[in-house]
Amino acid sequence: MKKKILFIILTISILAIGIGFSKKNKVEIDKIKSVNLSTDYEIKQALEDIKDLGVNTVNVPVVIQIPNIKSNDMKIDDYSKQKAIKLIKILKKKDIKVILEAYPWINNGRSYETEYNPLDKEKFFKDWKIVLNTLIDDVANKHDVDIIITGSNLQNLEKYEDNWCDIIDFVKEKFDGLVTYKTSWWYTASWDKKSIDRYNKKLNNKLFSKVDFISIASYFELSDKAENTVEELVSCLNSTTIHNRKQNVVKEIYNFHKKHNKEIFFGELGFPRRDYAAKHPWDAAVSNVENAKEQSRCFKAYKQIFEDKDYLKGFSVFAVGQKGKDKNFYPSNESIDVIYSWYNK
Repeated sequence: MKKKILFIILTISILAIGIGFSKKNKVEIDKIKSVNLSTDYEIKQALEDIKDLGVNTVNVPVVIQIPNIKSNDMKIDDYSKQKAIKLIKILKKKDIKVILEAYPWINNGRSYETEYNPLDKEKFFKDWKIVLNTLIDDVANKHDVDIIITGSNLQNLEKYEDNWCDIIDFVKEKFDGLVTYKTSWWYTASWDKKSIDRYNKKLNNKLFSKVDFISIASYFELSDKAENTVEELVSCLNSTTIHNRKQNVVKEIYNFHKKHNKEIFFGELGFPRRDYAAKHPWDAAVSNVENAKEQSRCFKAYKQIFEDKDYLKGFSVFAVGQKGKDKNFYPSNESIDVIYSWYNK
């Protein structure tokens, strides 16, 4: 009888171990060195960029069609979904990790997701959960995706903390990989109390304690000069000079780690190949003057400050996979050298 009980216990233990190994280990991903693909990426170009930049992860977008910034209508673009599946299969064979992002494509890409403000908020969260559920079932769980982004740069909706917490719990229940949420950049100014209050409200949003790590789209405005030295940009990251704001970007980012005990990930890190790249990093048309070196100096400043920070989980370069004439964020040769060297000691 004792032998039979021992055999049953041993069998259950083996099965439990097997189940454990069948699930993703949520601490297996160390430093993430990633690229964001533009929504119109070409698979061949994406694979070339992945190799040239020496990354271990790719942020794969699936387009979510939304008619305008007030609309509650949303639809997964089937072509985008099928292209994502095709690419993910190739990436997994190459041992490259995958971040899956439901990408709000508003007014055919003419409107920013940061402006999105649907009229019916409850309907949005109900429908967004359906979108994520479909992507989990059709893409993430079927094709061994490693990370899911539950929301991206939806700053007009971020204040609905309970709704986001519900969505994050839902995704964690269905998906075995890591779960994150990507918040948009912000600014504070020493002379603007409202900006500091907005930052503190963002910092204390309880949704950030729910995710496995915190993603930030890091388009922080640093300097209003057309060109800067790396040393000047490093200084600006500790005290911005644009509009004399004196924002300590490094400290404010660290505060998210300290407050929520989560690693920080630069879910989008990009600069246009233009003069004034550090002024409005989010603006592809910030200047008509091309400046490959200024773009690379911006990357170098971030690398110099953040590469050795234990709390930084990594970064994702915005954006590759398409290098047409209008792709001003596509990294220059000088930037590629900087990015390749990051985490490549």
